[in-house]
Amino acid sequence: MAYNRPMMNRQLTDRFGRTIDYVRLSVTDRCDLRCFYCMPKGFRDFEEPEHWLRFDEIERVIAAFGRLGTRRIRITGGEPLVRKNLPDLSRRLAALPGIEDLSLSTNATRLARHAAELHASGIRRINVSLDTLRPERFKAITGGKLNKVLDGLMAAKHAGFSPIKINMVAMKGVNDDEIDSMVDFCIEHGFTLRFIETMPVGDTGREASDHYLDLQTVKQSLSERYELLPGVMPGGGPARYVQVAGTDLRIGFITPISQHFCETCNRVRLSVDGTLYMCLGQDHKFELRPLLRAGISDAELEQAIVEAIGLKPERHEFNEKPQQIVRFMSHTGG
Repeated sequence: MAYNRPMMNRQLTDRFGRTIDYVRLSVTDRCDLRCFYCMPKGFRDFEEPEHWLRFDEIERVIAAFGRLGTRRIRITGGEPLVRKNLPDLSRRLAALPGIEDLSLSTNATRLARHAAELHASGIRRINVSLDTLRPERFKAITGGKLNKVLDGLMAAKHAGFSPIKINMVAMKGVNDDEIDSMVDFCIEHGFTLRFIETMPVGDTGREASDHYLDLQTVKQSLSERYELLPGVMPGGGPARYVQVAGTDLRIGFITPISQHFCETCNRVRLSVDGTLYMCLGQDHKFELRPLLRAGISDAELEQAIVEAIGLKPERHEFNEKPQQIVRFMSHTGG
């Protein structure tokens, strides 16, 4: 794909001095699971396919971000593997100048049959949502079948993805009795484990907040069983890592509520309909699809992105205004 005006690479910096070098790209708002903290059962209010950014449009936006200094792209959803021909898109994105790190977040239900092709297309790192290792509990949380996820994980391991990160939303009274078993599972298979606090995003997120678990207490509990050493992991996300002594296991803690990481936020989200969201916990957004379909030039697209980054707020307000965000997580992009 040809671009009419290449631009010298530079950094995207917001008005608070944060460098924005990471885009979370949603390729669909649809999902084949119904995790109770993300999307209500029976939900059907999805974006119409004609509102989805086409692959050419996605490629053009990400190319503009690349010219502006963005290095990391994570493909998300909804469930991104619901989108047809995803490996075709990932091949195109991986080939763009400036894009150095292409990763994927998935629920892994469809990963078993796509893992090898996705790896060949240029994706190297993968995050898998997995909140429990108990089949009946998995069904209660997601409405799906655990064996499909486990098969997908093993296929990803065989295909050569590294690291493979397990994202576990830790919830009081739901799965907090599985913390140790998830640690053991990740040690056994060489996965990285990340615990995530529930966030009040949409009605489902607020309902899940009844099960909020402060991850500082989880970390303290783990420190009584394991020797935890300072740890680091590649990637542009917000997790703070420790390493379990005597193993290769790294455990990350994503704490938007108990210890927010807004001062180091380096990311924006591009939804499937072409809306740039600057913050999960605020409504600041910028719509790119109308501009793209009106024939905006590459120079104008880059300027629009710079303008959008100028809207990024200093911090979220999950604690002060938990009712503020009404959109579902699947609409924003994971």
